[in-house]
Amino acid sequence: MASSASTPSSSSSSSANDLRILVERDPPESKLSELNIKCWPKWGCPPGKYQLKFDAEETCYLVKGKVKVYPRGSSSSPSSEDQFVEFGAGDLVIIPKGLSCTWDVSVAVDKYYKFESSSSS
Repeated sequence: MASSASTPSSSSSSSANDLRILVERDPPESKLSELNIKCWPKWGCPPGKYQLKFDAEETCYLVKGKVKVYPRGSSSSPSSEDQFVEFGAGDLVIIPKGLSCTWDVSVAVDKYYKFESSSSS
C-alpha cells in the first residue's frame, strides 16, 4: 500500500523549487540591531524591471520601496506569471544563492543588504 506522505511534493528534484525567497514582515527592532543592519551597504533603484542573478545568498532590509520578484526557470508555463514574491518597506528578505529572477519595482527601492560569504558557517 503506497503512502503519499513518504514522498512529499516539496522534495522535488527541481532546483527552482529549492530557491525560495524568505520574507519576514516588520521584524522587531531588536533583530535589526542584532544583525547590525545600519552598518550594511545601501542600494537603491528607481521603478522599472530588472533582470538579476544572485551568485551569493543576500539578506536585505527594505527601507523604502515595493517589489514583485518573478523567479526564472518556469517561464515556459503560462502560470509562471502568477508565481511571484512581493515585499516592500519594512521587510527583511533572504534571497537564495543561484536565483535568477526579474524584479518588478513599482515603488523606488532603498535597502540595506549583505551577501553571505562562502567561508561563513
